Amino acid sequence: MSLLVKNIRQIAGLLDDDVQLLKGAAMQQLQTIDNAFLWVEGERIADFGSMDQPEMARYAAAAQHIVDAGQGWLLPSFCDSHTHLVYPASREIEYVDKIRGLSYEEIAKRGGGILNSSRKMAETSKEQLIEDAMERLAEIAAYGTGAVEIKSGYGLNTENELKMLRVIRELKQRSSLQIVSTFLGAHAIPQEYKGRQEEYVDLIINEMIPMVAGEELADFIDVFCDKGFFTEEDTDRILNAGMKYGLRPKIHANELARSGGIQIGVKYNALSVDHLEFTYEEEIELLKSSDTIPTILPGSAFFLNMPLAPARKMIDAGLPVAFASDFNPGSSPSGNMQLILSMACIQFRLLPNEAINATTINGAAAMDLSHITGSITRGKLANFYITRPMPSLEYLPYYYGVNKVGMAFLKGKRIV
Repeated sequence: MSLLVKNIRQIAGLLDDDVQLLKGAAMQQLQTIDNAFLWVEGERIADFGSMDQPEMARYAAAAQHIVDAGQGWLLPSFCDSHTHLVYPASREIEYVDKIRGLSYEEIAKRGGGILNSSRKMAETSKEQLIEDAMERLAEIAAYGTGAVEIKSGYGLNTENELKMLRVIRELKQRSSLQIVSTFLGAHAIPQEYKGRQEEYVDLIINEMIPMVAGEELADFIDVFCDKGFFTEEDTDRILNAGMKYGLRPKIHANELARSGGIQIGVKYNALSVDHLEFTYEEEIELLKSSDTIPTILPGSAFFLNMPLAPARKMIDAGLPVAFASDFNPGSSPSGNMQLILSMACIQFRLLPNEAINATTINGAAAMDLSHITGSITRGKLANFYITRPMPSLEYLPYYYGVNKVGMAFLKGKRIV
């Protein structure tokens, strides 16, 4: 199939194929073409350029499908590198508890939070989980997301962790979105292992990881390394075991306190360390000496009234920062990456160009997908969206709360 998109007011997010992520000051760069066309062959971007180029007439004659962008902006689809969007039920009752003043940690100690979702996970069929998750995937795609990471972590025993990962495998087959899966058996300590945390870590290492790897169910491994959850020693043991089976780490770190998760992430060459609300100068310096991508999750900080991660300092120090939604039922019940884009600018003081790069090419890099998505690049997947008419590109993060996507395409096919 061939597709020509014409009358694009501006294509933004162009990158050469050898650029896999953007660091520091380079995050301000956003290559554009005004009055443009985009040519798609099959699932891939084949060409782009100005409407007055001679190739335009040739493509118009050959195209099987022609779409008029109506002077909308065309951007690469968002790449959401941290979600928990496979879950059994919403948790709005805990939302009321938060309003009344209970902390995330206090709710967890009462058996709420992750443990609440874990109980419901055991009761929910695989078929129901797939149906609900497909609806959420369609929802985030309508807001411009084209690639997403999905974690397990609401099973907290071998049977249900495997069930979650098999659901994610099914989603990969059914959905048009590019999906990567992460094994997060170390998301919380199950109630039956309270006081026996080391035994649960042993279960993850000796039973879960070999079975996950045996079925090739996960692309990555994760640990919630934080106050009240898994210790530095636990995290070290789990990541060491996972890497023996070829599972590269992505770590929850420094959300609730200074946890040591960044240090362990760098030690094990983690693809990303995520949350990072409690991050200090020496940890920023440590990240500069690594290939680990700091990933900020403004949705959960907003929902939980947490301190903000020092994203501005990280970028100014030369780091390649990514922003993701943390879509989950307890602390960030939204996968709307347009809202994350706005939060990056409003709360974290990123410039619009920096925020776009943080939610596209750097998000793709935080999933090891930037070779195939995250920018408008010849040869990459034709994952992009076209905005409704806007006065400027800066309007995208500025006018928050309204869906600016007019059309969305995944692998060259229109889905919205």
